[in-house]
Amino acid sequence: MDENQTERVKEFALAGFSENSSIEAGLFLLFLFFYVSTWVGNVLIMVTVASDNYLNSSPMYFLLGNLSFLDLCYSTVTTPKLLADFLDNKKLIPYNQCIVQLFFLHFVGAAEMFLLTVMAYDRYVAICRPLHYTTVMSRGLCCVLVAASWMGGFVHSTVQTILTIRLPFCGPNQVDNFFCDVPPVIKLACADTFVIELLMVSNSGLISTSSFVVLICSYTTILVKIRSKEGRRKALSTCASHLMVVTLFFGPCIFIYARPFSTFSVDKMVSVLYNVITPMLNPLIYTLRNKEVKSAMRKLWDRNRLWKK
Repeated sequence: MDENQTERVKEFALAGFSENSSIEAGLFLLFLFFYVSTWVGNVLIMVTVASDNYLNSSPMYFLLGNLSFLDLCYSTVTTPKLLADFLDNKKLIPYNQCIVQLFFLHFVGAAEMFLLTVMAYDRYVAICRPLHYTTVMSRGLCCVLVAASWMGGFVHSTVQTILTIRLPFCGPNQVDNFFCDVPPVIKLACADTFVIELLMVSNSGLISTSSFVVLICSYTTILVKIRSKEGRRKALSTCASHLMVVTLFFGPCIFIYARPFSTFSVDKMVSVLYNVITPMLNPLIYTLRNKEVKSAMRKLWDRNRLWKK
């Protein structure tokens, strides 16, 4: 195949949710609300953790603050473009911007998967080895684990992106989603992508599935090691919020990436769940079930109110 064929497609057209402009206008307002809520909730958690001495010194809340930052980044990779496309009938994205979006989507997404695994390890140490918790989960180790999560996401995304940009795109340019992701994009390549699809499924699918299995095993181990019913009740209460986040995030990711790249009608709805809804719900899940975070938020609110007076 001629090398110039890779440059024939200069831009991709993203599929919208509806061809009805009135429906798209309503969806614009709905997704704008989701995006603003994501920013407000996650920024509030980051500010609360940073401003409270106890939370800032706790490994669990240090990791929670980093999770909120990743949620902000993850949502920002796709949602602003989605909002702009609700007001634009063409919904075009240049090839280079598409590749950049794809790269950062997998970079931040994989980093969040690894960070959630780190947070599960943190809960394991806190519940099963409470006397050694502060020694094991030192600030230095937490920083190393967070950095490792980012590095793992970078390596994963680099592999995905290199495999994608090596493909020639010279024909159809309609991406069957509201953002550029590996499965719908490589379907447009003018080449046999069977081997590439297997490599990408084994990459993304393996990461999401194995991380999810590790997380479930870690929580099962916690419950098995705790003998008393009261202790199990407290452990389950402590881990419940994390389990909700894990289910909401990993379930859709496994559905999308751990299967051959065939297109289903529900793919766009599933993508909305882990790209838009989960980053918005994470702050609510953690704050509504966490007395310490709610108490710190009230103190922050009281300090700001007194300062204004």
